[in-house]
Amino acid sequence: MKTNPRIKFFCRSFDLRLYRLSKGLYESLGFPCVRLTDQTADGYFHTMLQDTDCDIAINVDEDCFLTNTDAVLALVEYAVENNIANIGCPDGGGYVPRGGNPLVTNPFFNILNLTLLREKYSKQAVKAFDYAACKQQMEADYPKDMLYEGRSYNFDNTDYEPYYPFFLWQAYNTRTLYLPSAQHADGWTTILYTPQGEEICRHTWLARFYSVPSFIVKHWQPNTGKQQARIDTIIDESYALVHKQRPVFTTKDEWAFGWNFVVRWLIKVPQRIAGWPKKLKRTLSKK
Repeated sequence: MKTNPRIKFFCRSFDLRLYRLSKGLYESLGFPCVRLTDQTADGYFHTMLQDTDCDIAINVDEDCFLTNTDAVLALVEYAVENNIANIGCPDGGGYVPRGGNPLVTNPFFNILNLTLLREKYSKQAVKAFDYAACKQQMEADYPKDMLYEGRSYNFDNTDYEPYYPFFLWQAYNTRTLYLPSAQHADGWTTILYTPQGEEICRHTWLARFYSVPSFIVKHWQPNTGKQQARIDTIIDESYALVHKQRPVFTTKDEWAFGWNFVVRWLIKVPQRIAGWPKKLKRTLSKK
C-alpha cells in the first residue's frame, strides 16, 4: 500500500438532492466524489475495484450523513497500517433495523482498501466461494462483542441482498473491522461509531421514500409512511453537529432535482421488471 493512498468517495445514488446533501458534509476534504447511478446493488463494488486511480474507496450512501470526517480519515489510516480490507457496520447483530448476516457489512458506509482486495478479487472468485464450507470457521472467528443482546442475527443468511456473495467472500479472504452502532431516537436511523466510541455518521434508511408522494407510499409500503420529514431532521442535526449550514438550493437546482428524479425512474422501472424472473426463481428455490 502506498504511504499516501489515493482516496475517492463513492456513492450509489438515486436521488440527486440527497446526494448533494450528503456530499456537502465531506466534499470539503478535497477528494474526488463519484456518483454512481443506475448500478446494481452488487455491481457498484465491481465498479470501484475497476477504478485503478483509487487505492481507498470511502463508500457513503446518499442517505448517510458524515458527522466526523476526522474519524473517517483516522480509520483510513488504521486500515492502511493494519492491512484491513473493509471497515463497516454489520448487517445483523448491531443496531440496524434488520436481521441480516453479521459477517456482511451493510454498504451505507464502508472504507474499502481496494489495493488489498484486488490481490485476491475476481468475479469468478466471488461466484466460486463456498460459504457453506467456511461458515463454521467464520462464525467462530466473528467478534462476539458485535452481537448485541436482544438483536437478531443469522449466519445462515446468504442472499438477503445481492451484495451478500461479495461481502461473504471478502470477509473470509481479507480482514474486516466491524464498527459498533446505536439507534437514534427516531426509531430508524443508525448511528455508527469508531471502536473508541466517536460518532462517524448517521444512516437514515428508507431513502427510497424521500421524494415519493405519500399517497403512493401508503400503497407501496404502508408500515413506513412518508419519510421526508424524519430524514430532513437527521440532515439538519448532522449539519449542526459539524457546525455547517445546510445547503440552500436555487431554482436551477430544483429543476435539476426534478429532471433527475424522472430520468432515474425511467431507467429504474425497466431494470426492476427485467430482474423479476431472477427474483422469482430465487424465491421459488427457497420453498
